[in-house]
Amino acid sequence: MWLKPEEILLKNAFKLWVTEKDNEYFVLQRRRGYGEGGGGLTGLLVGTLDTVLDSTSKVAPYRILHHTPDSQVYWSIACGVTREEIVQHWDWLQQNIMRTLSVFDSSEDITSFVQGKIRGLIAEEGKSSLVLEEDPEKFREAHLRFEKWFELPTEEKLVTYYSCSYWRGKVPCQGWLYLSTNFLCFYSYLLGSEVKLVISWDEIWRLEKTSNVILTESIHVLAHGEDHYFSMLLHLNETFVIMEQLADYSIKRLFDKEAFQREPALSDPLQITKRGLEAHAKSEQFRTFFRLPKEENLLEVHESFLWVPFSHFNTLGKICLSENYLCFASQDGSQLFITKVIRGECQSLINHFEDNPEDVTLMVGQKDSSKAVSTEALMTVFHPQDVENLDPKMLKEKMKEQSWNIHFSEYGRGTSMFFTRKTRDLIVRGVPEALRGELWMLFSGAVNDMATHPGYYTELVEQSLGTSTLATDEIERDLHRSLPEHPAFQSDTGISALRRVLTAYAYRNPKIGYCQAMNILTSVLLLYAKEEEAFWLLVAVCERMLPDYFNRRIIGALVDQAVFEDLIREHLPQLVEHMTDLSFFSSVSLSWFLTLFISVLPIESAVNVVDCFFYDGIKAILQLGLAVLDYNMEALISCHDDAEAVTILNKFFDSVTNKDSPLPPTVQQASVGNNDKASHFNVDISELIREAYEKYGNIRSEEVESSRKRNKLHVIQTLEDTTKQNVIRVVSQEVKFSASQLDELYNLFKRQHFLSCYWTMKSPALLHHDPSLAYLEQYQLGFQQFSVLFSLLEPWAFCTSKSTLSLWIFRLIDENQDGLVNFKEFCYTLYSGSFTNKLKFLFKLHLPPGDPAVQTDTHACTQTQSLVGVGSLCVKLTGRGKVDLQAYLKQWQNEILKKEETIKDLPRINQTQFIQFSKTLYNIFHGNPEEESLYRAVAHVTSLLLRMEEVGRRLQEPSSPTKPANTTAAAAAAAAAAEESSTEEASTTPETFDTSGSHNSQDAAPDLSELEWSFSFEQVLASLLNEPALVSFFERPVDVHAKLGQAKVAQLKLKANK
Repeated sequence: MWLKPEEILLKNAFKLWVTEKDNEYFVLQRRRGYGEGGGGLTGLLVGTLDTVLDSTSKVAPYRILHHTPDSQVYWSIACGVTREEIVQHWDWLQQNIMRTLSVFDSSEDITSFVQGKIRGLIAEEGKSSLVLEEDPEKFREAHLRFEKWFELPTEEKLVTYYSCSYWRGKVPCQGWLYLSTNFLCFYSYLLGSEVKLVISWDEIWRLEKTSNVILTESIHVLAHGEDHYFSMLLHLNETFVIMEQLADYSIKRLFDKEAFQREPALSDPLQITKRGLEAHAKSEQFRTFFRLPKEENLLEVHESFLWVPFSHFNTLGKICLSENYLCFASQDGSQLFITKVIRGECQSLINHFEDNPEDVTLMVGQKDSSKAVSTEALMTVFHPQDVENLDPKMLKEKMKEQSWNIHFSEYGRGTSMFFTRKTRDLIVRGVPEALRGELWMLFSGAVNDMATHPGYYTELVEQSLGTSTLATDEIERDLHRSLPEHPAFQSDTGISALRRVLTAYAYRNPKIGYCQAMNILTSVLLLYAKEEEAFWLLVAVCERMLPDYFNRRIIGALVDQAVFEDLIREHLPQLVEHMTDLSFFSSVSLSWFLTLFISVLPIESAVNVVDCFFYDGIKAILQLGLAVLDYNMEALISCHDDAEAVTILNKFFDSVTNKDSPLPPTVQQASVGNNDKASHFNVDISELIREAYEKYGNIRSEEVESSRKRNKLHVIQTLEDTTKQNVIRVVSQEVKFSASQLDELYNLFKRQHFLSCYWTMKSPALLHHDPSLAYLEQYQLGFQQFSVLFSLLEPWAFCTSKSTLSLWIFRLIDENQDGLVNFKEFCYTLYSGSFTNKLKFLFKLHLPPGDPAVQTDTHACTQTQSLVGVGSLCVKLTGRGKVDLQAYLKQWQNEILKKEETIKDLPRINQTQFIQFSKTLYNIFHGNPEEESLYRAVAHVTSLLLRMEEVGRRLQEPSSPTKPANTTAAAAAAAAAAEESSTEEASTTPETFDTSGSHNSQDAAPDLSELEWSFSFEQVLASLLNEPALVSFFERPVDVHAKLGQAKVAQLKLKANK
């Protein structure tokens, strides 16, 4: 590797280098302790010194120096891992540089020419992603060490590296931490003791900063049940943030199958850089804080003062610019921030900052937006306000409206409104009914989404009209369960609007589709916002404010429940002392998070909670949850079981009222629990919210987000572990593996699935991922991945044509012909049990995967209609995505009634298939120590079967004189084919296979009319049973644990060597 020329005053300091070649201008040296004569005490000391000092010599013990005869200064210009590599560089210098140097007159010119040439070579090599790194030269050296030490595939992208200590028990090992796209790696070498650690990000259960008596501050990583601690980091916070980002990136890409199409910096795992991760994190934080659309990316940040007109003073803060927005946040973000739409003006503002770096004055016009959105909603239709009504509640409602109008006149209205502490105070007191829709749109950022997508909702409604999917069926089922007591949803007007919004969103985001609780939330949104606004509010909630809540596994809700448990431990220690198992609160609070308390509070009280949620996000829900538990602390501590605690909380929620609500009794929601409130005094929702903000308002949004990231890893891995146990329980009933063996095998299968996704966004597993499928179908392998894993685990270690055999096996077990196999199907291919089962499996490999006529029809079907795999069923989609339920039920019934296959059900194999079967038998034991005896046994069986067939034909047709000749020729062909297969290895490679064709396509199949004979499985089995050598070969037990252990070690190395 060519190095940026660096000056070396002592070419052999402490005699650590040995000169092997030299000439007038260059010296080739070897590091002492490496190569010939290496090892011993010198090797240990030099190796330790190199590792601690992060010397390139640790992995590149050869170097080339440049010097001139009249100078004592040497310049390092190249290093090499092996002698061959450094000799190539030496030879290049001799052929391309040495002749040119003679024309120069001075030593300075010679050195300048050599340095320029070397820098040119480095620049040519570094035109790829290395130019994105802060220090390309040091990064190249670190990447060289990374590749040498860990032997990962060349596609693996190193992101950054740090010096640190890794603790093995109570002993620290000083070394280097390498963070790449898919792996966390550590290397240390001290006095002959080498420590090497490789952990993939998808295997990490916990990642957190910790401190104890021994370690003042360290990073704790939990993976595979083992704790790993890294300390003495110069930039610990920076390291931890990068580790968090890489772990989160891995989860989103591998578990959530996110493609990052809108973020070029993360769309290619081969080009991930530290700078790209930091930019992504800043943009995500920017969008979250200012509630901006996902398309916005942070472009510029400048510290500045903002003139605040209502206070007549300058506030220090930061101006943040994106493609379409200018935003300002005060130094304390909770005090004041503002968002200004500047579509088309962004670049001119960036140019202003660049051209006038000292100009601290910038005038941004503030257009009058007296009313940002229309607020025609179901509530105005079914409960219009009576202007002449002057009862106390209505008067108080008018006073609230007047307070907000004063606020608007002072702080602005719409997207350019100043958000201050006074805004929050007004929110806590409750939002007026007439302004609720407008303020929800503003606080959630949905107003920005709707403004940037005019007409989008109307198009979605038209496109989704008439579609019939699983999501639409679930929507229809839940429509009349959504606030059924409210008059708006007792009429077709409300029901139709709810149907359109939910169906349009399911069409927009099929990854989520429809999830229970979305109907309840959307119903409340429709009460206060018109239909299109309710749609964009739903988008804001599902995709930004409550990420991963509304999907099959409700991961987001489970993560926030874990955050809630952490907050309970921190703020309610008395409750923790009494109830050590906080999982009870997780189960109780699930509906609180999913429905924002709408399902447990009366509607007139729940909307106040929704007000706070749209302003403060999930923090408002967490605060209110803590306040509810604090309010009932004494009762919860005195209860004896979970059922009593649930009763206490239900009674409390029934007692919550909204004394200021102007809604009539016909609209207000009746209590869902005990209606007898005499024994339980009423609690006003405004007072409860105010108390939540007073006691727990110091919880910062940044802390919540950090806790979310920390707990998400544990939640994901817990769900994955549950999935694994479910899959193992199902598969264990049908295969002969122990639970521990299936556990190891599942880990190998899952890792092989991830290996297909590590270095590409276009693997079959990602492209065909369907989160709606059962857990058994979540991880699948294409043929390439299957053949690699099969080669590691197949029971016949000496098989010479594994590629061909794995192709046939793949076609056999891929019943639905989608090019993917799941874990259950994969297990059928391994160690199939008895001799008869193993032989039956081999026999079936040489038969077509099904009747040719059926295959043709299926192939034609796949070209004209969409197919959705449900287990091993194939369900046709007709029209606009409508499922043919009759076909589905018929296939399902056939699956249930399917009888276990017996040896009599197997078809006979013809001449060509039998010859190939014989070849396969030879290939299986080719290279086996008992090869000769097995060869003879197969030859004897082949001859016996052919003679049996010949005798049978003579008895049936004695007048046909040509048949024996044909049989003899066939026998000769079989013998010749077997002989050839025993000496030559099949040259076909997996890359050349097409998994959709017949496995005998490489042999020209003869016309069916010319096939003179065939064999049944019973005949083949009976003949093979007469050969003890073959029976003992197939019945020989396989050490499964040893095989799995070897595969675990070799799996990643096999990928690296490809």
